[in-house]
Amino acid sequence: MGFEAELDLYLRARYTLVVVVTVEEERALQAITGVCERGRRPCLAWDLADGFEALSGQTGSLPSARDPLAVIDQVEKIDGDTTFVLKDFHDCWGNAQVKRKLRSAVQRLKFTRKSVIVISPTRTVPDELRDEAVVIELPLPDSAHLDEVLGTLTKTPGIKVDLTPAGREKLGQAALGMTAAQARRAYAKAIVRDKALDDRHIEAVVREKKEIIRASEALEFYPVYETPDDVGGLDVLKQWLRLRERAFTQEARDYGLPAPKGIALIGIPGTGKSLTAKMIGGLWRLPLLRLDVGALFGSLVGEAEERTRQALRLAETVAPCVVWIDEMEKALAHGGGDSGTSTRVFGTILTWMQEKTEPCFVVGTANDVTSLPPEVLRKGRFDEIFFLDLPTAEERAEIFSVHLRKRSRFPSDYEVTRLAQRSEGYVGAEIEQAIVDAMYVGFNQDREFTTDDVVAALDRQVPLSVSQRETIAALRTWLREGRAQSASFAEAFEAERRFVVPLEPLEPSESRRSFTPSELPGPLEL
Repeated sequence: MGFEAELDLYLRARYTLVVVVTVEEERALQAITGVCERGRRPCLAWDLADGFEALSGQTGSLPSARDPLAVIDQVEKIDGDTTFVLKDFHDCWGNAQVKRKLRSAVQRLKFTRKSVIVISPTRTVPDELRDEAVVIELPLPDSAHLDEVLGTLTKTPGIKVDLTPAGREKLGQAALGMTAAQARRAYAKAIVRDKALDDRHIEAVVREKKEIIRASEALEFYPVYETPDDVGGLDVLKQWLRLRERAFTQEARDYGLPAPKGIALIGIPGTGKSLTAKMIGGLWRLPLLRLDVGALFGSLVGEAEERTRQALRLAETVAPCVVWIDEMEKALAHGGGDSGTSTRVFGTILTWMQEKTEPCFVVGTANDVTSLPPEVLRKGRFDEIFFLDLPTAEERAEIFSVHLRKRSRFPSDYEVTRLAQRSEGYVGAEIEQAIVDAMYVGFNQDREFTTDDVVAALDRQVPLSVSQRETIAALRTWLREGRAQSASFAEAFEAERRFVVPLEPLEPSESRRSFTPSELPGPLEL
């Protein structure tokens, strides 16, 4: 049921106090006015600065009221089936006298056909009024409404519009997640700058949306440049993702396929979990939103829960999209030292993951699966749990090739097979860092870096697998028990056969390799 149909139902059912939650006051007033006009109900709006104004159906003189108490008196005095819209009235929730008078008034209005609508940017309703009020949210505008906003702007004389049908649709999709006013400003900015509007401005609108989403603090919009070619190895995971590449299309819905819910990526740091999350957005050509759970918490009571709901609503508005929750064991940990706030936020996110109806694909990453609450990984929240192990020799060779190409080098100019053999027990992030360290050595000596430089850089590192032996063993036990799927091998026995043995810690008297002074970076020039 849409917002206007739901509001009309409440008014016909004689709900006396309705709280409309939105930051879009102008659009809310337009929707309320439309509902009242279709139902032939008089509608009056009031605010502290201008008093009463008629929105629809008012023929006589307007009442006078300059303070909240006087407004409530006028609501009771006016005859008929008038609907009253009170702007900014949530600012009066802290006044005990106003709360008491409003509560008494809406109780008496049950015997009339009058209703009071309060437009508020938050869901906060005083405890004394919760039993009297119904809360309804005005959703952010959909593609159709945003297209109407665009149509209104493009009717302006002198504006050149050269949008293809596909470009117009993409422009509307690019603005999803914005309010109508924000979309109008983004469109107007492009028109004023170039005196025209065409397919080139899709990226400009996306940039505007990034800033708006970033302002929400809890969500961050990530550009998607990564492709499967930027990720070495993980063939089973890539195949799983490619199989669902068209899962969010209309053809998939017509076929009867449900939208995939998400995946969990488990493994020690540096194995490519975050890179995979970015790659999914690029492969599926969907917006990537990173949910920063830490930014959800505020200093005010109820602020964290409200921010959580707003962030999840925004993600649903942008859908189809990829929602990335990094390091879930930290993000979704909850304790008892904050009056239950973290527990409520945790519960809200889990319920949303289970019950969401919009196509938001959740990618959760975790380094330590033992720290995750068991309810996070149960079936129904994720379609699959993938374990990202230490890369095999073949995968390490791919990773070396990826990072060499990324730095405009030809892998054929380096002994990639030798590097893969010398980097056993290293993760992708450590391999990348070895290449960067070797480049610094070559750059400092005014020459091109070589395979020997990379080998030397590898030998100077202490791989993370040395200190994470127990974590790796625990994760591999998960794999053996069938509680996770290997990201590299289709069968668990094949994954176990190809396990890379983590390196043993060195004795204090040992070193991985002695290197000559010429291999060290030169002194810094200050």
